[in-house]
Amino acid sequence: MSPVKRAFKYRFHPTDAQAAELSRTFGCVRKVYNLALAARTEAWTRQERVNYNATSAMLTAWKKTEELAFLNDVSSVPLQQTLRHLQTAFTHFFAKRAKYPRFKSRKKSRRSAEYTTSGFRFRDGALTLAKMTEPLDIVWSRPLPEGVQPSTVTVSQDAAGRWFVSMLCDDPTVGPLPALDTAVGIDVGLDHLLTLSTGEKVANPRHERRDRVRLAKAQRELSRKARGDGANRRKARCKAARIHARIADRRRDHLHKLTTRLVRENQTLVIEDLTVRNMVKNHTLARAISDASWSGFRSMLEYKAAWYGREVIAVDRFFPSSRLCSACGTLQEKMPLSVRTWTCEGCGTTHDRDVNAANNLLAAGLAVTVCGAGVRPQRRTPGGQSATKQKTPRREP
Repeated sequence: MSPVKRAFKYRFHPTDAQAAELSRTFGCVRKVYNLALAARTEAWTRQERVNYNATSAMLTAWKKTEELAFLNDVSSVPLQQTLRHLQTAFTHFFAKRAKYPRFKSRKKSRRSAEYTTSGFRFRDGALTLAKMTEPLDIVWSRPLPEGVQPSTVTVSQDAAGRWFVSMLCDDPTVGPLPALDTAVGIDVGLDHLLTLSTGEKVANPRHERRDRVRLAKAQRELSRKARGDGANRRKARCKAARIHARIADRRRDHLHKLTTRLVRENQTLVIEDLTVRNMVKNHTLARAISDASWSGFRSMLEYKAAWYGREVIAVDRFFPSSRLCSACGTLQEKMPLSVRTWTCEGCGTTHDRDVNAANNLLAAGLAVTVCGAGVRPQRRTPGGQSATKQKTPRREP
């Protein structure tokens, strides 16, 4: 098994000269991306195809013009990388996996630059980028795996003004864990973030609600500032961004710890295939659903399961996990969200709504593995339904 590619992200504190150099690089990266996107869009209207090689040749020509001569002042590696990123965006667009690429905004787009091995030097734990004489002052919150060398380095700055460096490495320490015979069904919710088929309930930290008053005050102060690039508005925007960053950091930390524990303790994990982007259209629950970050939880669970040799099964979203009795299989006609406990009319068993749903998800997920369905059940299968919606065929008399 080949080593897992893993990114290690750290804070760093640049000098004034390094910050100025990186800010210029961010601006040039954005400029080249937008110029290449405009050129490819114009060619698209003429029914012509422009690939990465053509935009790379355009970059060479742009550097020779007087108005774009400033592109020579920064490293050429991030500029070439942004052209590769644009090529990837068009590849996803033509494959109908994404929308048409959009232009990068100076105020809203992510400020980042990617360096390949020819654009940085990593020796004795010191990282020095091209066009710089001093290594970055990195806060090593955790060590890199022994003996590894980064293949790419991405430098970024978030809205709160914090600087980050992400190093992509082959991590030999990640590999399949010893196989277990345990399986767990996981039902996500808002009262409790997770309910497991074992009966365990994980509290919902509600990180955004805890800082809602501070965030609302900071956003009111920002709204009063005159629009533009004034210093006061910049300070107010940074203050609100720091609160958002604090919320996101705590949420991400909690989900990382939770998903790592679940993957280490269970061989098979069964979740529900929810369409969160449709659920957040409910304006009553959108804020709470976004704060719970169900999509982030699933994403972490899937890639960690792939790392450690575990299996994640997503049960069809139309499977009636809450309305089905896990003891006798009786299906209730209605089950409003306000009902948290209910008694089955068929067998008289009293169920906790969430624990019952988790048990049903576990049973359905194990049935999916028997039927041979995939991790993400497709809505259009050869039989017309996913494995969890198949009905027993009628026997002819």
